[in-house]
Amino acid sequence: MSPAEYTCPMHPEILESSPGSCPKCGMALELKTITAEEEDNSELKDMQRRFLLAVLFTLPVVAAAMLELIPGVNLEQIASKRSLAWIQLAFASPAVLWCGWPLLQRGWESFVSRNLNMFSLIGLGVSVAYLYSLLGTFTPNIFPSSFRDSSGQVAIYFEAAAVIVTLVLLGQVMELKARSKTGEAIRALLGLAPKTALIIRDDGSEEDIPIEQIQRGDRLRVRPGEKVPVDGVVVEGRTSIDESMISGEPIPVDKEIGAKVIGATLNSTGSIVIEAERVGDETLLSQIIQMVSDAQRSRAPIQRLADVVAGYFVPAVVGVAVVTFGIWSLTGPEPRLAHALINAVAVLIIACPCALGLATPMSIMVATGKGATIGVLFKNAEAIEQLQKIDTLVIDKTGTLTEGKPSLSDVETINGWDKNALLSLVAGLEKSSEHPLARAIVDRANELKLELDTVSEFQSITGMGITGIVSGHELAVGNAKLLNEIGADASKLTRQAEKLREEGKTVVLVAVDCQPAALIAVADPIKKTTPEAIQNLKRLGLRIVLATGDNRVTAKIVAEKLGIEEVHSEMMPEDKVNIIKKLQTENNFVAMAGDGINDAPALALAQVGIAMGSGTDVAMGSAGVTLVKGDLRGIIKAFQLSRMTMRNIKQNLVFAFIYNLLGVPVAAGILYPFFGILLSPMIAAAAMSFSSVSVIANSLRLRTSSV
Repeated sequence: MSPAEYTCPMHPEILESSPGSCPKCGMALELKTITAEEEDNSELKDMQRRFLLAVLFTLPVVAAAMLELIPGVNLEQIASKRSLAWIQLAFASPAVLWCGWPLLQRGWESFVSRNLNMFSLIGLGVSVAYLYSLLGTFTPNIFPSSFRDSSGQVAIYFEAAAVIVTLVLLGQVMELKARSKTGEAIRALLGLAPKTALIIRDDGSEEDIPIEQIQRGDRLRVRPGEKVPVDGVVVEGRTSIDESMISGEPIPVDKEIGAKVIGATLNSTGSIVIEAERVGDETLLSQIIQMVSDAQRSRAPIQRLADVVAGYFVPAVVGVAVVTFGIWSLTGPEPRLAHALINAVAVLIIACPCALGLATPMSIMVATGKGATIGVLFKNAEAIEQLQKIDTLVIDKTGTLTEGKPSLSDVETINGWDKNALLSLVAGLEKSSEHPLARAIVDRANELKLELDTVSEFQSITGMGITGIVSGHELAVGNAKLLNEIGADASKLTRQAEKLREEGKTVVLVAVDCQPAALIAVADPIKKTTPEAIQNLKRLGLRIVLATGDNRVTAKIVAEKLGIEEVHSEMMPEDKVNIIKKLQTENNFVAMAGDGINDAPALALAQVGIAMGSGTDVAMGSAGVTLVKGDLRGIIKAFQLSRMTMRNIKQNLVFAFIYNLLGVPVAAGILYPFFGILLSPMIAAAAMSFSSVSVIANSLRLRTSSV
């Protein structure tokens, strides 16, 4: 097991081997990899303990400070001001120096490392208020008259220092609790995985084993009501499986022999035996968890704005606090310097940029978790931000609009060839190809139990087809261009081929020993959900462009069925790239949806690549968004979630900016000349904590949003 790593949600580049605080922003570090069990949050427990003790120590301080404000109370009969000052010192010191020690320590470290942050301002404000009060208690005679009230006493602010610490600790407790909820989506996914599996041994015996011991190729029994242990294929029985945990769709999916099953999905009805294909970190669930975790730690481009502002913000606030102190010390009411000090402290406290820093990462963390529960995986935060900007969607056909599982529908021979004999030759050649059409031909030959001979001199000719020698015959399988290239007259097959293409089928031509011999048609049905998805995408105002490697007639038929006006057929991988380049030069914001290796370059070039989870790993690696079930309706969910997330981030940023723009002038005393209102540092601390918690609470709304 690899050692645990801790990172910061605001600065994911920070990696530490033990818990602590971020050297840049001072926030508590979190485990980089979330586990199924709720981790022991020592930081939260420590903050809770310090907060409770701070409350106990602060209450007597506040009570002592407020005695003279209570109507009818004669302070001289109870205790002298000096005695009360010593009482406040006795209770405020543990509140500030022990309970508030983490805050002061982080503030000091921020100045030492020159990474000024919210704790710089908190530490500075609390330290100034406490040290000033300490001097006012021990050595009041050193202060000039500008620090004294009408009775000649030096005002002390132990209650301000203690209350600020208490309220900031409360904010930290609430923030840490809220932040822990952002990992609930991953924790829920981890909790879906079963702990054991029922393995069938070679002698037929069955035994429960830990999930970690399963090896590729093991045969596993899954009984009704049990979870599928790993990704695999059904080799015995039939059933219905609830796959809602990865697709968000509640309707169970029928499974029979040969069907793929996904680990952690729920077997609803029948008993089946599966053969394990992907185990451990290779399973789809593990890949989903890793993608969500990586995306949560990535940074959206919009975060750069907050980073730039925060970089200048703390020095600017310190400057404002100094100016506030100067103005009040020159023009404020008596005692001038006391007023100047307390207003400068209020500015430092209320201006903490924590809410600004949390605005983006909190929304991103919640959104990626939400996406995982509805079958939409974001590779990084940039994909979330970019997706809501798209206006043009380029779509591949096979595996994206269609099922991607073509089946052989027609075999038409000429020149006296027997259909099965010819199919045996073609399947022998095609078994060396990875093309989906090749698999359909080989599968049909296997169903018919035809003998497949070995192939020699196999060659794949890009854009035309394949050639080779099978059973002593020279075979060429591909398009008319290939047959004409080898001297076979393709015109004898063209008419029948066009007729089949008009039915939406894909047709390949076959030549044997340089003579036209047959045509083979393969049908790849349109997914049931595709028409609805295309119409809804068009309602969103997206321009839909079909780009496929299939022939012109088949592409046109599919496009007409789906209402797609722009069609590009017979596309090579570089042609798809060129189409996207052209659209981008026309100032379109382009997304590309595809599932094959040949789509990978286009997926990488588009502003947002959208891969079908049913496609290849290469395609998914090139895309910013993966639709787990390969259902185009997932694009609509992803688009809506992207818009909601960016709206949520903007709400957070606006709230944080406005809060500071309004709070700092009020704390500086701008309202005093007009209304006689001054903002106490204690109120400033409460407002600062409230702003951070409000940003997190707003981000958490995404968890319950309807997509």
